[in-house]
Amino acid sequence: MTEKVEMWSNSEKRRSVALVLGLMLVILAEVLRVYLIMPFPGSQRMHSIGVAYFLGRFIWPIRVLALAAILPGAWHVLVRGSVWRRVGLVAALAIYGGIFYFTNFVAMADRMFLPPRHVVFAGAQANSVDLERVVVGIARGEEARAYPIEFIGYHHQVEDEIAGAPLLVTYCTVCRTGRIFSPVVEGRRERFRLVGMDHFNAMFEDGTTRSWWRQVSGEAVAGPRKGMRLAEIPSEQMTLREWLSRHPRSGILQPDPDFQGEYRSLRGYDDGTRGGSLTGRRNEPWQEKSWVAGVVAGDHARAYDWNDLVRLGAINDRLGTTTVAVWVSPDGRSLAARSRTVNGRELTLMRDTVTRTLTDAETRSTWNDDGLCTGGPLQGTRLDFVQSYQEFWHSWRTFHPGTDAWKEAKRD
Repeated sequence: MTEKVEMWSNSEKRRSVALVLGLMLVILAEVLRVYLIMPFPGSQRMHSIGVAYFLGRFIWPIRVLALAAILPGAWHVLVRGSVWRRVGLVAALAIYGGIFYFTNFVAMADRMFLPPRHVVFAGAQANSVDLERVVVGIARGEEARAYPIEFIGYHHQVEDEIAGAPLLVTYCTVCRTGRIFSPVVEGRRERFRLVGMDHFNAMFEDGTTRSWWRQVSGEAVAGPRKGMRLAEIPSEQMTLREWLSRHPRSGILQPDPDFQGEYRSLRGYDDGTRGGSLTGRRNEPWQEKSWVAGVVAGDHARAYDWNDLVRLGAINDRLGTTTVAVWVSPDGRSLAARSRTVNGRELTLMRDTVTRTLTDAETRSTWNDDGLCTGGPLQGTRLDFVQSYQEFWHSWRTFHPGTDAWKEAKRD
């Protein structure tokens, strides 16, 4: 009789241990699955993309395994356990239920930030967007599109087409990164959903293989397509007024009426007056949330403090063998970068303090902010486009680890 009692006692202990371990396993998996890919304290400074992807892909097998461990012990407690053990079990299950609801219906990125339901473009005459709003713009032949960053910043992505080619227009407000990619992967147009972030940069999951793609680079960082990259399409960031001066027939993305409140929550973001530790601007140079302009040429990457660009009008530089001029227009918001080599001759561009136009020191020709020579010996010449980006400093240095800062380069 004693042996039988001891056998039942050991069996009960095993069920209890399995119950506790099963609950711990499933709660930890649910929490980490969201914690690692959302901006919770400490989460974005870890190198944990592999763990996060594993939990995202295999959460259902983990749930089933945990359930198999939990059920025998839970049934035993409900049938034979004391009142306090039953109360403890119900409380533990209620805690898991709350965690499950929060992590699956509240804190998931694609439930917090929804894609637009109405993608409507208007020409300049019918446009309702303030001309001083900052946009990410793209031009292909005779067609042009402008996407206000306060709209795409909430949605994170907008699917579109230009000149018959599909576009994936993306923006991450925490990094201040606007990128436009071709969503064609392995010959087929891919669909993406926002899945979370890594190192404060948004990540998207493709619908075919469920691979995760980084917004700042278009690179797949986890899943079957790891290492692949989306083809980036050249774009520029400037005020809508400046964009329309260059592309007067451009279409302009209009606000989706279903998300007016969400857009209002980002008011002040594009000019840097919105507060907040994740999306607010620091005016001091080279701080986490300082604005920089970034340029990549071959194996070289360099950042330019936004305050220097506004103060100096233009910065002339060389990245490896590539000559480049970077400037911010007199509006203080519109960024451009161009090659400053014309017919084998290097030019030095300066902002005229009176006319606010750009002038080169070598020929005294004048240039507009689109890189077109409007007067002087080089009239009609256009400087070659160089892709540039506006970002927070923490983003640029994280995703361009070999970068340097322009001030440091000038002291060498």
